[in-house]
Amino acid sequence: MNNNKVYLITGGAGFIGSHLIDSLFNKANIICVDDFNDFYNPQIKRDNIKKYLEKPNFKSYEANIADYELMRKIFQDNKIDHIVHLAARAGVRPSLEQPRLYADTNITGTVNLLELAKLNNIDKFTFASSSSVYGSRKNGPFNEEMKIDKPISPYAATKASGEQICYTYSHLYDMTITCLRFFTVYGPRQRPDLAIHKFAKLINEGKTIPVFGDGSTKRDYTYIDDIIQGVTAAINYDKTKYEIFNLGESRTVELGYLIEQIEKALGKKAVIERHPLQPGDVPITYADVTKARELLNYKPVVQIEEGMEKFACWFNAYYKDSPEILV
Repeated sequence: MNNNKVYLITGGAGFIGSHLIDSLFNKANIICVDDFNDFYNPQIKRDNIKKYLEKPNFKSYEANIADYELMRKIFQDNKIDHIVHLAARAGVRPSLEQPRLYADTNITGTVNLLELAKLNNIDKFTFASSSSVYGSRKNGPFNEEMKIDKPISPYAATKASGEQICYTYSHLYDMTITCLRFFTVYGPRQRPDLAIHKFAKLINEGKTIPVFGDGSTKRDYTYIDDIIQGVTAAINYDKTKYEIFNLGESRTVELGYLIEQIEKALGKKAVIERHPLQPGDVPITYADVTKARELLNYKPVVQIEEGMEKFACWFNAYYKDSPEILV
């Protein structure tokens, strides 16, 4: 990376995007595209990037990637070297309620960006996929060679589709594209709808937390710093034209144990309300990161116990300073 490179980061004001901007900011020029939608309080996103707004090497556009003409104007006005496409309608459960919205943003939006990359001769493209593409599997770890032909939510289907269209553009137009399958990312600035943040807020307020199933479901929780190390390595990767990489911690954590760690980090007990498992939920996610270790020198180091302490430090400070936007 060098100071002359221009990175267009879609979803740049979000959880992962804003951390990536933190990592790249002193090394490059950043164009942040985010639509600041109402999936959660948009003020949270605005706070994530406010320190950069007056910086000469930073531009921010409020734009929906599904709006082709608006995106075309952004590309027309800027000389872009690399697209890091993190923007998406996220979440498995909401996708069951709004599948057309998810298809519009996650599929049409991705095609728009690939097409604009092609038309503007932008060779480098990094796409944020998801562990949800692996579908419902009983055992792990999951490796990149496994079939992903049985997604069990519209969100998962849109991410699998994104990978497919990325391959198509790489093959047809000689673009260098990496697809990154993220495994349950957490840490400071995590979206408030995700389990760790949601549970922490409810526990902190003395409210019941909804637990779906008996607490035995397992997730490969990955700390944000480890994810960003993998993303930046993928941005620099150029040995092959198209690759898919798992980015996870390569350790499974049961939901019951996760709640214990949140309780320990906050110093408060959870009041649990049991519910049946929900459609779209999978029993386990578990990353085989052998490929990322070998090709990206990816080295996740933060285990859930340490990561939860780090999250709680951020959460307590943020909740104290801005309780009105943690909704």
